[in-house]
Amino acid sequence: MNKEVSASWLRSRELGINPYMEVSKSHLSSSQYQETMDKNSLIIEIAKPMIDTFKEMTILTSGYILYLCDKNGAFLLQEGDMMRVPTENLIWNEYTIGTNVHSLCVRLKRPVQLMGPEHYCVALENIMASAAPILDNSGEVIATLILSQPLIERPWLESFHNLRSHTLGLITSLATAVELQIKLHINNEELNESNVNLRIVNDKLITTHGTLETTFAFIDEGIISIDRTGVIIHINKEGTRMLKLISDEIGTINIKRFLCSHSRIMDLVIKGNNVDVEESICIADDEQTYLVNIRPIVNLKTNQVVSAVLKLTQIEKINALAVNRSGSIATYSFKDILGENKEFKKSIAIAERFASLPENILMIGESGTGKELFAQAIHNTYRPQGTFMAVNCAAMPRELIESELFGYEGGSFTGAERNGRPGKIELAHGGTLFLDEIGDMPLEIQAVLLRTLEDRQVMRIGGRRYKKVDFRLVAATNKDLYKMVKENQYREDLYFRMSVLTINIPPLRKRGNDIEILSKLFIENYCKKQGRKIQQISPAVQKIINEYEWPGNVRQLENAMIYAVNTAQDNLIKPENLPNYILLDSSPIKFNEITDNKMLRLENLEKVAIEKSLLLANNYLPVAAEILGISRSTLYRKLKDYNIDNTTAKTPSKMPK
Repeated sequence: MNKEVSASWLRSRELGINPYMEVSKSHLSSSQYQETMDKNSLIIEIAKPMIDTFKEMTILTSGYILYLCDKNGAFLLQEGDMMRVPTENLIWNEYTIGTNVHSLCVRLKRPVQLMGPEHYCVALENIMASAAPILDNSGEVIATLILSQPLIERPWLESFHNLRSHTLGLITSLATAVELQIKLHINNEELNESNVNLRIVNDKLITTHGTLETTFAFIDEGIISIDRTGVIIHINKEGTRMLKLISDEIGTINIKRFLCSHSRIMDLVIKGNNVDVEESICIADDEQTYLVNIRPIVNLKTNQVVSAVLKLTQIEKINALAVNRSGSIATYSFKDILGENKEFKKSIAIAERFASLPENILMIGESGTGKELFAQAIHNTYRPQGTFMAVNCAAMPRELIESELFGYEGGSFTGAERNGRPGKIELAHGGTLFLDEIGDMPLEIQAVLLRTLEDRQVMRIGGRRYKKVDFRLVAATNKDLYKMVKENQYREDLYFRMSVLTINIPPLRKRGNDIEILSKLFIENYCKKQGRKIQQISPAVQKIINEYEWPGNVRQLENAMIYAVNTAQDNLIKPENLPNYILLDSSPIKFNEITDNKMLRLENLEKVAIEKSLLLANNYLPVAAEILGISRSTLYRKLKDYNIDNTTAKTPSKMPK
């Protein structure tokens, strides 16, 4: 821990601060708070318009919040779209909430950044805060600016360290600009009183302008100012890089040069609309898609648009944020796929060889054999820095699968988001698209997917133009697609397009000694996770699980071992600790191995039969009823009678047609 932070923690403890306290407790009365606001009116008056400009031109709309506090920690201003708490009447300093970024900034008189748990109070452990001081002419702190954001990224990632320096640089630059404006205001008053040379004021203005230029240089989006005709009158460093401009061209080149013929940007600027649109920006022969935030500037006297500020954000950056929030992360590599069986190792070797090739891959194997592990390992070999987007075609409602895969434009249908939404294919740009249970994809969607695979372009529902996409397809199925093609249940052209490289993954029952290896591994991993002594498998249990067919494969084996660990009374797993359906489905019952006569009761046998039918039917109740030879209503009643959990069961309304 940083020594200044640890010293603050010691002071906080000596002050008797409760780390579990409610940080939103009021400290000032309404009259005291109003007195504080009046006392700092000059700071508020100068800071607010600069903060508003800063907010429009930065990423404060993406989960940040900005505070202005006086030297004692009273909140004067609050801007941004992160979840807010009422700040009126609050004072945050070491005497009220212990270690915090404001108090350290005031004490050290320099910019400070605290990450999550470095705060003394637990209520602040999920935020990262950056603070910079605003000093007066004598070098004393009169206020602080604080930029706060949720602590989402993992601190050990390189991108996180870039983010820390990025946010600290932003808030420092803004604080410097506010400080110079305050000093400039004071100097102007002194100028009126003492007729100071105008050159000093000029220098201050130049410094302020330079500070704002530095602030814009920190922003990693393109910030472009244009007049009402489209001439670029100002552009930051990132914008210059995006448009490949040189400084001499500023003021002479028009933004229209980089817009496509169907662009709406200039029409929206003239109309004075504050809007966010996706647009293609063309530089030479290269076309890139950006999210363009348009903020017109209106002459208050004539009510006409005189200029506008455009912010350009690469759509890949926004898509990457959406992917991170969706949790599509590939964590497995080939070294994580365990097995000694000859055929299984052959499948791994083929997958490793195919992983470095750009062609589409089709994996064939029963449910639970580890197809997604293979897909993640292939991704981490071929495109580890790209997006891994996994889609289960069987779990997606038929009427929504097209919009989920291909996305849609705003207002395309009832319930559509206003700004539209990118589809899973679009989000997989630069990475891997994993389509699991591809055999369950509706025929009408197969044709659209085929076109996307051939042209490497995607058009959103309600869209008017195609977007180029670069992804590697890995598909998986537990069905015989070739047989489905022969029966006209699957498109032949799509099948051959996907199956350029095919990997067959053997079921667990054909992997011999791997059953014993995996069962012991699952028990060991689970016991370590729960902090328990590792349990052993009795020879009788090992014989049973070796002979069992394992229709649910590796996934079923892991669940069975977890069940056995939690039902065993000592450190030895016995036959009675296995799920009943395994005991009844394995080798014939030997009475000398049964220690609990209750297993032979008809009601228990019936319960086991129901559980087994649900397993075979993949929890689809109509099929389970058909296997048992009973009606659906009877099955529903028996599920209730035997208290069998059916929350994951699939009913006709939940299943794709």
